Amino acid sequence: MSFVRHVSAMLALLFTAGGTTANEAGGEWLSYRDAYRAMVVFEKYGRPKNFLQNHFQVMLKEKGVLTDGLQLSLLSKASSLNLPLDPTGRTVFPLLKAAYDDNATLMLTRNAAQYVFRPRVSIVVRSDGVYETSDLRAACEQALTYLRHVDSSARTRRCSGVRLSYLRKGADPVVRLRNGSGDVALLSVADGASFGEDNNDGFRVVNYRFGEHADKGQLVTQSAPLAIAPLLE
Repeated sequence: MSFVRHVSAMLALLFTAGGTTANEAGGEWLSYRDAYRAMVVFEKYGRPKNFLQNHFQVMLKEKGVLTDGLQLSLLSKASSLNLPLDPTGRTVFPLLKAAYDDNATLMLTRNAAQYVFRPRVSIVVRSDGVYETSDLRAACEQALTYLRHVDSSARTRRCSGVRLSYLRKGADPVVRLRNGSGDVALLSVADGASFGEDNNDGFRVVNYRFGEHADKGQLVTQSAPLAIAPLLE
């Protein structure tokens, strides 16, 4: 089996709820070793990824919104570590050899059968809120190249743009496109999911699609998005 097919099969096998075990506190256990093996692929990936970041995501199997109080923890024999989930269900995953060697566990405070667990690659959010459109195109291409590295079915997909997602509460996000000649356009806002195949569609999203002049402008955000995802078609 090729490396790509092996990783794709591993992700499908590891990040379903079938390998969980209920504990007396009402939570359910997941294998830290299994999660580690899938997450470390990105860390070892040797091609350009400077625009990308990788998280561990808890994703609903059915359409809905993640409930308050959902918690994920890393438990070893000597210690415990809370892994805070953002509204999209993502957390920074600690790659700890000691926890791996200790056969540590991940504990979810809900019925794990309702969720899917997976690595989630996204585009790094800038602190100044200004994105060169050429950088966004490069980021999308980096994400697609990595996806093809771990999933052979992605070979037919292409980059069409990026999606910025925000919490639904409060005022609508303001995202402007400034083209090379200085003209500014306000991008439209809609309801949707942060990521294309995610069942949590309780966000306000802004799609920016690459055009003929995508390398000659800037995307300017008034507030930081929760996530920036590549749009792949």
